[in-house]
Amino acid sequence: MKQLLSHGRYLVIIGVTGAFVAAILLFLYGGALTIGEIIDTVRAGHISEKNAKELMLSFIEISDIFLLGTVMYIISTGLYALFINKDIDLPAWLVIHTLDDLKQKLIGVIVVVMGVIFLGHVVKWHGEQEIVYYGIAIAAVISSLTYFTSQKKKQ
Repeated sequence: MKQLLSHGRYLVIIGVTGAFVAAILLFLYGGALTIGEIIDTVRAGHISEKNAKELMLSFIEISDIFLLGTVMYIISTGLYALFINKDIDLPAWLVIHTLDDLKQKLIGVIVVVMGVIFLGHVVKWHGEQEIVYYGIAIAAVISSLTYFTSQKKKQ
């Protein structure tokens, strides 16, 4: 049983591979959307405040895709480093030694993703009050995550 459990850690390679493939697809999709948006903008050839707002919104939404790709990449490298082989060449900010390190990295990116999502809603905003509730909900989640990470650091 000991040997079975010891080798069972290699099952994590399924999650590592899935997260890595997801990261690749999100980055490729975001790149294709970026190129498409540039081509559409050049083809339109019309400059206006309305078009600028739509262009900003498009690129905010595309950056959200890149951020989600980053989340998947962090999950992939983090799980690999924790369960398979810790000796992989990563930037210093991405070195993960414990599951708590992985959670901290993910929480940081999640907070940024939520901020980008809210920014996208602010750009689309037309004065309806529901954005206030949306902002409060995002603020509550970010506050909870901040509290969670601060308690972990104290321990």
